[in-house]
Amino acid sequence: MVFEPPRRLIRARGETAPDGDDWLAKLPEAAERAVAARELTVERVQVPGGRSSLVVLVRTAEGTPAVLKLAPRRARPESERTALAHWGGRGAVQLRGESADEGVLLLERLHPDVSVRSLPEAKALLEAAGTLRRLWVEPPASHPFETVAERTGRQAEAMRAGAAADSEVAPLVDAALAVRAELLAAPGEQRLLHGTFRQSKVLAGDRMPWLAVGPDPVVGESAFDLARLVRDRVEDLIAQPSGAATTRRRIKRLAESLEVDQERLRGWTLFRAVESGVRARRVGREQDAELLLEFAGWL
Repeated sequence: MVFEPPRRLIRARGETAPDGDDWLAKLPEAAERAVAARELTVERVQVPGGRSSLVVLVRTAEGTPAVLKLAPRRARPESERTALAHWGGRGAVQLRGESADEGVLLLERLHPDVSVRSLPEAKALLEAAGTLRRLWVEPPASHPFETVAERTGRQAEAMRAGAAADSEVAPLVDAALAVRAELLAAPGEQRLLHGTFRQSKVLAGDRMPWLAVGPDPVVGESAFDLARLVRDRVEDLIAQPSGAATTRRRIKRLAESLEVDQERLRGWTLFRAVESGVRARRVGREQDAELLLEFAGWL
């Protein structure tokens, strides 16, 4: 089988490696080796797939459905492996067997075409939040994960550079950086977080109704993780005349249901929306940038 990377993955890798991508060039060969080494039978490449990895639907030698995932070092697949092992299937997809291959994960097969986004909005938020709660556990001792302070510190540098080159975003960047400093000055309880949680990261399963996939794990306070969920379906929020009021109600509802401080959730939602908007503008995704920055302006 020819393992052709989906267009979505090619576009996303072009944003992060505009001068060429050695990992992408070697991906078909790496996928062939991974399949052969594990004696897997390939069904199909998942399309459109993700922005940071190749996902292949396979069956093991025993005929068990599974997923083979290949990701570049930049996507921190070994960090994902460690987090999934620590969760042990509680709220998240399970690892299938051991693997010494860097950047290759064999995972439990969920239903890849059915995420909580298929549910009505209120129900989707409820199910997603319930899944997220199960992931907030004590990190393992001597854990290898980034902290929220470290990750947002890297992001803050890129945001400052973006503001220096674009005066239009400078006020929002200033506000986001100020709220970050305030939040980190009095950090909340430290938990292992999914790191990139949203509705599309919650898929239907067999052993549990909904399970999280694709973490980029980080250690920090729960409000940081929940902040990304606040802006889910941002295009729908922007299209509503009452979008700003709906966003404020969503923050209040999610904060209360998951026992997270409402102002800390609002603050991290602002920071993460501005960071995503500035990054989208930097790589030429202008429509995404406009939506995210308008959303951030409501906060």
